[in-house]
Amino acid sequence: MSTIQKTYKEKLTSAEEIVKNIQSHDRCVCPTALGEPQAIMDALAERVLAENLVGIEHHMHLPTRNWQYLKPEFKGKLTLYSWFTGGSSRKAIAEGRADFVPSYFYEAPRLWNEFLQPDVAYMMVSPIDKHGYFSFGVSSTEARAIINKARKVFLEVNPHMPRVLGDNFVHISEVDAICESNRSLPSPDAPELNEKDLKIGILIAERISDGATIQLGIGSMPNAVGEYLKDKKDLGVHTEMFVDSIVELIECGAVNNSKKTLHKNLSVASFSVGSKKLYDFVDDNPGVMFAPISYVNDPRVIAQNDNLMSINACMEVDLLGQVCSESIGSRNISGTGGQVDFVRGANWSKGGKSFICTYSTAKNDTISKIRATFSAGTHVTTTKGDVDSIVTEYGIAELKGKSASQRAKALIAVAHPKFREELTAEAKKLNLMI
Repeated sequence: MSTIQKTYKEKLTSAEEIVKNIQSHDRCVCPTALGEPQAIMDALAERVLAENLVGIEHHMHLPTRNWQYLKPEFKGKLTLYSWFTGGSSRKAIAEGRADFVPSYFYEAPRLWNEFLQPDVAYMMVSPIDKHGYFSFGVSSTEARAIINKARKVFLEVNPHMPRVLGDNFVHISEVDAICESNRSLPSPDAPELNEKDLKIGILIAERISDGATIQLGIGSMPNAVGEYLKDKKDLGVHTEMFVDSIVELIECGAVNNSKKTLHKNLSVASFSVGSKKLYDFVDDNPGVMFAPISYVNDPRVIAQNDNLMSINACMEVDLLGQVCSESIGSRNISGTGGQVDFVRGANWSKGGKSFICTYSTAKNDTISKIRATFSAGTHVTTTKGDVDSIVTEYGIAELKGKSASQRAKALIAVAHPKFREELTAEAKKLNLMI
């Protein structure tokens, strides 16, 4: 038996034994999305109820499962602190049973390194290799930062977690205990593309030239852009989230990363959620590099990619160009995520552009998503000083360098026709129609 195998055997235990190390008022943290350890979270929830533990904090970006700990009986006992709210956690946050943390995604590791002290870091990883390393798999994001700072580090080893290459590994010597699980990774259905998505996709794809480097955000609209990039040549990828549409672009030859000015010949990302085909594609793939979010999403790093094209979605835009991507009024729906990181990186990139997409209306054309002003409590995600272009199914409003009046006119032109007269009247009241 090798030293690595002996050490692994000594540290191997059960999820139930691991969670005995977690006490009331501990601050626990795991990496984004599929880095959340399934067996450990289930065991922790059971222990919290059985022993009436209280005040445990569970920090993470983007929960992807409808966990037991999100149920009402865990209020005050095991509390989610969501750094990017997902569908499974919105109800708990809306009802005051969970909290959310406003932050730029690229700064999350720095916040753990300098401002927050985690007691426990736990995460799901791929099986150990012959050198004693586990891959963080499809969730590099904050993993390295929290391992460096946590008082205790626990791994859940799952053979379904891909071994993804890059700056994406932890050695067994850094770990306090290990458990094993064999649960399949969630594979959410791909977002269905409607007519509006496709119109937006065409508009943006026309602005992306051969050889550009792309970032695709979460949702149907950025994915629709991918549908219309398949006839492009020599595209590159530098994105926070590696999605199925990127796999399709690589397989059809549109993406080969040959023209990139940073990490040539590599598709760069920090985490992934998608189909089993996607997980199989990134597994041990030397053409894919995952790295911490503090690197991938740093605007200064992003900007080193010439012709960086950033495509993200939002909920609504006001006539000054302020963008809300994370709330309906004061109700938290998602989070800042990496939108601002990539908008700024694209702004600083030579030849770069950023596109923020929204449908022109909501609720069967009864509400305009181009607003004269936001309602009280709305969370501004991308500021009017950062925004580049806003896209609806009616066109692209280019706002860079435009005056307040010019912005208002450009945004009204891409609003739904039934609201343009009303928006014009509101703009006049605000002295925005000079």
